[in-house]
Amino acid sequence: MINRYFKRSRISEAKFREIIRLFSLDIEASKIASLTGISRPSINKILRKVRTRISEYSEQQSPFDKGEMEIDESYFGARRVRGKRGRGSKGKHIVFGLIKRGGKVYTQVVKNCSASVSLPIIKDKIDTDSVIYTDGFKTYDGLVNFGFKKHHRIKHGDNEFARGRNHINGIENFWAIAKTRLSKFRGISKSTFYLHLKECEFRFNNRDGDIYKLLLRLLRNNPI
Repeated sequence: MINRYFKRSRISEAKFREIIRLFSLDIEASKIASLTGISRPSINKILRKVRTRISEYSEQQSPFDKGEMEIDESYFGARRVRGKRGRGSKGKHIVFGLIKRGGKVYTQVVKNCSASVSLPIIKDKIDTDSVIYTDGFKTYDGLVNFGFKKHHRIKHGDNEFARGRNHINGIENFWAIAKTRLSKFRGISKSTFYLHLKECEFRFNNRDGDIYKLLLRLLRNNPI
């Protein structure tokens, strides 16, 4: 049996395309298994491979062209532990994000929000001629030392959330979308969080396109 999307597969190409069609519609794995007649463990293995290809593709799409960029970090996972707050919250996945206004988002799981971690990512992904918008977190003090001259801050600590074009509403909107989507999984293991995060990024960046056709083209060029 020849399947141009899935090497050494016992699943027909037509059946595999059906799996990808359902996945592109954001149907849960259990329902995909039920609708296709393929076991849940097999569907889980297939979707993990597909998400791996998505993550590889997403990494290849950056860096960004210059423009207006919003930068922020967010925390995914366990509920806040008593006594642990904000950027020190225990048991959470720390995610650093960049978004070009009117364009795409890029995310990266990081170990912490220190300048030594965050600033090299910014330098690697964003042109120094870009206009940068951040909150007042001290990590971003070092942007000027990396050659970014147009840096605007919004002071959330002073109950300031938007002042004309000075805001980070775009990246905060993505965080809300990603967290809402991931909540339906009722818990994601540490080993697969990155893949699910990159899927959120991929879906957001291609929200105006045909995700099904894009996935077929991606998997045809690089089968699982």
